[in-house]
Amino acid sequence: MAPAPAYSTPTDTVIGAAAAAPGTAAQIEAAPVGPGSGSAFGTFGELLQGALPHPQGDFLVTFPLARWATAVFHPRPGRSDVQVRPAHKAKSRRVAEAVLAALGTADGGLLEVAGDLPEGKGLASSSADLVATVRAVGSAHGRAFTPAETEDFLRGIEPADGVMYDEIVAFHHREVRLGRRLGVLPPLTVVAHDEGGQVDTVAHNRGARAIDAADREEYARLLDRLTDAVARGDLAEVGAVATRSAEMNAHRRRRAGFAELHALCREVDGLGLVLAHSGTMLGVLLEANDPALAGKTEHIRAGCAALGGEVSVHRSLGADDSWSPQAAPAHPTELEI
Repeated sequence: MAPAPAYSTPTDTVIGAAAAAPGTAAQIEAAPVGPGSGSAFGTFGELLQGALPHPQGDFLVTFPLARWATAVFHPRPGRSDVQVRPAHKAKSRRVAEAVLAALGTADGGLLEVAGDLPEGKGLASSSADLVATVRAVGSAHGRAFTPAETEDFLRGIEPADGVMYDEIVAFHHREVRLGRRLGVLPPLTVVAHDEGGQVDTVAHNRGARAIDAADREEYARLLDRLTDAVARGDLAEVGAVATRSAEMNAHRRRRAGFAELHALCREVDGLGLVLAHSGTMLGVLLEANDPALAGKTEHIRAGCAALGGEVSVHRSLGADDSWSPQAAPAHPTELEI
């Protein structure tokens, strides 16, 4: 059996009140400074997801997407409750309450959550909601939280993606813990087929079948390959690893249109496939600056027509993008190609 990968330790310094759990002496009472806003990007599934050959080895590698969740928190001094709109965002309310408790304030407020990430599709909408909420509540009280502090707030609420880090990361989603920083890539385009319906991420993780030892060894090799590929900017290798991850997942969970998307990827000389492992979407990876991008996109659209469902086009985040903008980003739900 291969040794456990040598993971880097998080370099974020844990400072201030939020470093402590609610009720501890390290809390510092914070007075509201006014409405606060925050945003967090979603992901198009994962470049790689599986389990490593050691205990608590479940992990994913994020694929940051230029689509965001946004949150605005309006403090209400003298009121202890937190109201959330829309009302079904109960997890966002819980994380807002955790942040307020860590700040040592008894005041509540109104939390408004929005954005253009559809729920249940594998685009990290829930994680993005929670991270945007942490940032909004912190902003309303004059605090900015590190990614490590944000992990602490999310841990115990649900498994989460690593969308608190402004780069591609290997992330232990069940433990809500950073595994490895990989860096950034040039923007990529994803032409995606949605098989329809929704997937509850918590239920999916609870019912996921065990990954055997041989697959764990392969996932460790794939993670090393992907780490090297991102460092080199080797898009072909990134696509090859993402495709292999999608193939391995398809052995455990049938994916509608998998063979058709794989064939279409080869026909347009795409980089590979990228999968929402706990969602409903499968996409073809293309270079965003490909001069033939429009024609390749239309070829994939036409090829998906017989599958039913919806086809959409997305853009990943690159080095020159604003990954966590303060104002609510104005981005179309679907890119015009």
